[in-house]
Amino acid sequence: MSVITDQEKIDHLLNRGVENVYPSREFMEARLKEGEPLTLYLGIDPTGPDLHMGHAIVLRKMREFQELGHKLILLIGDFTGMIGDPTDKSATRVRLTREQVLENAKNYQVQAAKLLVMEGENAVEVKYNSDWLGKMTFADVVELASHFTVQQILERDMFHNRMKEGKPIHLHEFLYPLMQGHDSVAMNVDGEIGGNDQTFNMLAGRDLMKSVQGKEKFVITTKLLSDQTGKKMGKSEGNMITLADSADDMFGKVMSWTDGMILSGFELCTLVSDVELKEIEKEFKGGANPRDLKARLGRAVVELYHGAELAQKASDNFDQMFKKKEMPDEIPEFKVETEKGVIDVLVESGLVKSKSEARRAIDGKGVKVDGEVVEGYDTVITPTDDGVVVQKGKRHFVRVVK
Repeated sequence: MSVITDQEKIDHLLNRGVENVYPSREFMEARLKEGEPLTLYLGIDPTGPDLHMGHAIVLRKMREFQELGHKLILLIGDFTGMIGDPTDKSATRVRLTREQVLENAKNYQVQAAKLLVMEGENAVEVKYNSDWLGKMTFADVVELASHFTVQQILERDMFHNRMKEGKPIHLHEFLYPLMQGHDSVAMNVDGEIGGNDQTFNMLAGRDLMKSVQGKEKFVITTKLLSDQTGKKMGKSEGNMITLADSADDMFGKVMSWTDGMILSGFELCTLVSDVELKEIEKEFKGGANPRDLKARLGRAVVELYHGAELAQKASDNFDQMFKKKEMPDEIPEFKVETEKGVIDVLVESGLVKSKSEARRAIDGKGVKVDGEVVEGYDTVITPTDDGVVVQKGKRHFVRVVK
């Protein structure tokens, strides 16, 4: 595949959703115009079982490089994932076992294929950093550490904050950016891309490439999805979109984002054109109904992963449940032979993953049976021919039938 050097596409690649380019935008533009294929990578530590929208933002930017003919590496941090990236953490991460890390990563390639070309011409190459980090001797680690100073590592904000608060900083956390930096050297890449919260780690790799190989590595950081106050989507807010989410869940989570995330959502999470993006910004600032814009955003996001038909259906279902206070037209059925406890129904139907999650949902008044809030764990559901509707939260339903 020949390398494309179209100026308009290069401008889009270096501007849309990009926070910073190192060493400079001019350097990067010149490299892209050379017409030679560049090799760049994205590293992901398998700290959870699914890729999420934060990953998707970077994967989408990777796809732009791929479409221009450049070579991509998706690096699974199966070794660094066991250590834990201290970025933005006010306390040391709980370390994961190798088994946990590999279990988390098992669906990553399938999910990444929703955004990247994983087979055929110019396919993404998948690598695991345990292939080199797991083979290093103590002498190798000492040699690697000799390229960094303690002052460099202490520049990280989270380490400053922890010292001020009297919280411990474990030595293995100091080693994390060194390991990520060594990934660049081990793969001999031209560049790396990641969210701007990974800037420190990626620049550590840039410094190491200069020191060890005398090579200038470029780094591109993408913007993070957040509102004007810095509030991001996340697990604690319950609106973190994963690439394994259903169309309904994706749409519902977008609708729960703050109004301040609408514009960044369109920029980072959709394929709307730059011209359309400016029109949306004009509408937003001109007083357009935020809910309508958010619904438009939700459809655009869902369409990327589930298609236009399911995107519209998810929008319609949301309107029925929340705007019209109705249940969705189609509710999955759960067949049982006889009466069954509500906790067993929640778990066995898939509305929750465990009995402890079921109890928490009941404690939080988040479970209803035929519209009535379940008050106790001992509630029994008796199936009928027409079905008894069990609801968990705002968007999850099952019809219990004989």
